[in-house]
Amino acid sequence: MDSFARRVDYLRISVTDRCNLRCRYCAPAMPPPLDTDELLSLEEIYRLIRIGTGLGIRKVRLTGGEPLCRKGLDGLIRQVRTNSAIEDISLTTNATLLAGQAAALKEAGLGRINISLDTLDREKFTELTGADQFDRVWDGIMTATRMGFNPVKINTVVMRGFNDDEIEKLAELSLRYPFHLRFIEYMPIGTDPRTAKQYFLSIDAIRRHLSRLGTLVAIERSRLDGPARRYRFEGAPGEIGLIGSMSCHFCATCNRLRLTADGYLRPCLLADEQVDVKTPMRAGASDAVLASLFVRG
Repeated sequence: MDSFARRVDYLRISVTDRCNLRCRYCAPAMPPPLDTDELLSLEEIYRLIRIGTGLGIRKVRLTGGEPLCRKGLDGLIRQVRTNSAIEDISLTTNATLLAGQAAALKEAGLGRINISLDTLDREKFTELTGADQFDRVWDGIMTATRMGFNPVKINTVVMRGFNDDEIEKLAELSLRYPFHLRFIEYMPIGTDPRTAKQYFLSIDAIRRHLSRLGTLVAIERSRLDGPARRYRFEGAPGEIGLIGSMSCHFCATCNRLRLTADGYLRPCLLADEQVDVKTPMRAGASDAVLASLFVRG
């Protein structure tokens, strides 16, 4: 429990700071790549996961950068799966490398995948990410679906004047596939908040777009759910989620702790506060000392 009486049971781990895309709402906030010795090793990451489970961590998500740029990720997943305290392990990826790694990830024990995809238009994709990789992303999505990852979530950051005309087209995927579509309000990360307003589209406006496809039926939340409000179109194999990052703050119910690629625990993505766990760990700190740093984080 943290000082706000929130139960923190979810650890989001950046396994690398490197990414093979340069998405325009993300890249401005990315510093130069870290040297290899500045990154936590996979063994160090697992040690911190193990210590975290002793404090109540039950859910782990592997992120980046682009996590599939990190070699040996399947080995880390396999090791995490041996920890009976972990109830859920998932991955967030841009899917450019997913088709070639999906089999190894599935065999290692990964169950769920979140894929960042903001447009179904190849030209827009290239404009947004700086790379003509749409076909590779779609191949990764379909490969993951065929291999039985459940669910395959597709996360879309909605940007007014860029992809808001595709909301219905993206949502239609839930009528044909068992995908979980997540529409997320634009947040001014790495962008001047004054100019970011031009891209913002509220969840209420997104819902109005979705209503053109039919009636959204609310889905009951499960214990491991994130902040998305979940819905389904009647008869659809997939579902829709709405995340109001700006208009519907979920700070009061946040259950996440973040571990950065260079070994800092952060209570919030947008907070300046962080706790260094790498330096004491490499200086020989015991599990008990590192656990106390989790409590501080």
